[in-house]
Amino acid sequence: MSTLALDTPPRRDLAVITLIGAVHGVSHFFHLLLPPLFPWLMGEFGLSFTRIGLTMTVFFVVSGVGQAAAGFLVDRWGAARVLAGGITCFILAALLLATAASFPVLLLVGGLAGLGNAVFHPADFTVLNRHVSSPRLGHAFSVHGLSGNLGWALAPVFMTGIATLAGWRVAALAAALLAVLALGLLLSFRHLLADPPGHSRKAAPQGEHPLAFLTVLPVWMCFAFFFLITTAFGAIQNYAAPIIEHLYGLARPLAAGSLSAYLLGGAGGIALGGFLAKKGEHDRIIALMLGGAALLALLLATGWPPAWSIPVLMAGIGFLTGVAGPSRDLLVRRAAVGRFGEAAYGRIYGFVYSGLDAGLALAPLIFGAFMDGGQESRVLVGIALLQGVAIFTALGVGRYLPAQSGSQGASR
Repeated sequence: MSTLALDTPPRRDLAVITLIGAVHGVSHFFHLLLPPLFPWLMGEFGLSFTRIGLTMTVFFVVSGVGQAAAGFLVDRWGAARVLAGGITCFILAALLLATAASFPVLLLVGGLAGLGNAVFHPADFTVLNRHVSSPRLGHAFSVHGLSGNLGWALAPVFMTGIATLAGWRVAALAAALLAVLALGLLLSFRHLLADPPGHSRKAAPQGEHPLAFLTVLPVWMCFAFFFLITTAFGAIQNYAAPIIEHLYGLARPLAAGSLSAYLLGGAGGIALGGFLAKKGEHDRIIALMLGGAALLALLLATGWPPAWSIPVLMAGIGFLTGVAGPSRDLLVRRAAVGRFGEAAYGRIYGFVYSGLDAGLALAPLIFGAFMDGGQESRVLVGIALLQGVAIFTALGVGRYLPAQSGSQGASR
């Protein structure tokens, strides 16, 4: 990291972290604009699990392609403008959903929301890396991940609760209002996102082609890591409730509560992961945590645990995965800084995190077919296998990068 953010006052660090955390939470809320409404939308438009899942495939395909491009826009034009454009897309998507009259319109809603989502990771991480002091970066990434999990946790309760009381179209209008409030917050405090004095936005580091980062193996390994872990997460996010309902005979509200337990467990894990990330050895932390999560997923697949333990096991999977989150983000940062410096934050984060969207786009296609075929236990086995393979990519990145100790070392 450049020295520009090394001496930032703690109060300003806190303000930047809070603002970025708030808008990131809204972006994750809009990941789940559609899935909580699936029961209503499937009935309204006569859709199967696979067809309704296609809306999320469109969301993440658009987000993945857009995210890789958004990184260049952030490097060129700055984070505040790009984030405002993303939130505006959320507002338009929610308003379109409220008036939807056909399945193709739902696909358009997914695409528009995905376009809005595309900007957040390259913009957020560019801001945090440029504006937050090195000693507090681990905690900044922890809050960033925690706010995302809280956005995920809020969306099912918010959307389902309003849809139950007033209908799914009203729920969509309420989501639009939430995005309007987020846009107002961002515009009111946009001065916090301005580049530090003396910073010059460059299209590429001196002497480097703008796409030179694509020749670096650790960058591709980070992409593969995100692809694998988020394909697994997409399966959990979309299908955990019906899987648990079928395998363990839990009532639908209890099965849905198990998904909430997973998300809340993830939030707690991220909070702890911010402290562990300061100690360094990010690849080993990731390997240990994901290994434990994979074993718990395999245990769930057997059908052996008693029904009362399912929320606890789901919370455990979420917690272990969450602990790995801040270390994951710092590992990506090392891959970016080690060769290209801060001028390439946006494009490298944009490309690497597009692996996240690719995995989430693929998950409904693969695992929706298993669900339609009544093969719920295979979904859990697939989740465990994906997490296991992801461990090797994280360890591979660690081998290719210089050894670092703690967040301070990772920030140089």
